[in-house]
Amino acid sequence: MINPPSISPPLISIVIPAYNAEATIQRTIQSVLIQTYTYFELLIVDDESKDATLEIAKRFSDPRIKVFSCEHAGSSATRNRGIEQASGDYIALLDADDVWTPKKLELQLHALQTHPEAAVAYSWTDYIDEADRFYRKGCHAKHSGNVYAKLLLMNFIENGSNTLICKRAFSEIGNFDASLSNSQDWDMWLRLAAHYSFVCVPQVQVLYRISPGSASTNVKGIERNCMRILDRCFTEATESIQSLKNQSFSNLYFYLGLRAAEVSRSRRSNLIALRYLFQAFRYEPSMLWRRQALIKIALTKIVFNMVLSPSVARSILIHSKERRLKRDSSLSENPALQ
Repeated sequence: MINPPSISPPLISIVIPAYNAEATIQRTIQSVLIQTYTYFELLIVDDESKDATLEIAKRFSDPRIKVFSCEHAGSSATRNRGIEQASGDYIALLDADDVWTPKKLELQLHALQTHPEAAVAYSWTDYIDEADRFYRKGCHAKHSGNVYAKLLLMNFIENGSNTLICKRAFSEIGNFDASLSNSQDWDMWLRLAAHYSFVCVPQVQVLYRISPGSASTNVKGIERNCMRILDRCFTEATESIQSLKNQSFSNLYFYLGLRAAEVSRSRRSNLIALRYLFQAFRYEPSMLWRRQALIKIALTKIVFNMVLSPSVARSILIHSKERRLKRDSSLSENPALQ
């Protein structure tokens, strides 16, 4: 464990925006308090929650924790309030339902200190369910340096709980766009990448929680805001970046199709998933061959959801996934296959 020096202010400020997060915020805070790097302050900004979120946050007696309660303004404005209160040289953001692994801060800070040209460090993400069980693997990208073009093609950072950012960068590019109801993270990463280098820590250090009703399930809202972000980026883009436009829009619609199939609860939402996949192929027909495996998975989910009840379809798909994971595990452990 890396203990804090006997000086202040702390080097890292962690900002947790919280709204109606009573079911998860204790686990989230605990994942901060077990960090091997301990020289931080934790700013919990309650966005006028209607449940016990604020009470749970105030139960922790650690002197590094500061709890604020503000008038309800949404996640971006709440993050911005935390950033404005931060006294550290680095800002780490953590949503109130996600979890960090113990060395997250230590390794990201080391990455930034050994790559002074970079202003943003990020790690790999895996996904968990409401009960902290593994749900699926993240994309595990390894891009470093000038990542702007890569970020236009795909948000490989994946979520808002991932990065460690030099605070000075916010003075250059501004805070989160409070007019975006979601996808603010991707917008922020793109704005940062337009000015600064990134560095990757190639380890799973962020566990992103998938739960019913989370912002990531609002697929139509994601479409609306992402289209707005991409339209802005390509309006301002150089000629070399313009060549990425079709692939960028195709990747977006492919992601939306997968998300719509994953969170589907009705026949209509499955039709929306099919529409998104068609849009992806329209922008880039070659995707049909490049991503055959994922397309098969998405179409299987859509068919199951359309012919079976949502609960039965989900049960069958989970059972199939568990069997596949068990099979893959047994194959990897077979010495004859090494």
